[in-house]
Amino acid sequence: MIRQETRLTGTCNSGVKEILCIRVLGSKSFANIGDIIVGSVKKHNPKSDIKKKDIVRAVVVRSKKGIRRADGSYIKFDDNAVVIINKNNEPIGTRIGVVAREVRAISSKIVSLAKEIC
Repeated sequence: MIRQETRLTGTCNSGVKEILCIRVLGSKSFANIGDIIVGSVKKHNPKSDIKKKDIVRAVVVRSKKGIRRADGSYIKFDDNAVVIINKNNEPIGTRIGVVAREVRAISSKIVSLAKEIC
């Protein structure tokens, strides 16, 4: 479960290394895989366009809590990770790490750029 003040790692090459969750978009009080959050950049690559303290939107692609799939199986990851997106729900980075299959409902472009789909 990702709530306010949760720190998440960036899994794309947009330059963001760590994000602090400010708000979960929607009517929920917590986010899980496939949900959109608003966050503040805490650590970044010095050569990137995104700087510290910038407010960005992101999609949760990995979660420690995990989710239950329709076939009855569960999927969990070792960390909480996000992909930075723009207003049109398209990723800013061009290379993305491992993502869950449930992200396909948000943006098929994230899934097509992903290194591996679990």
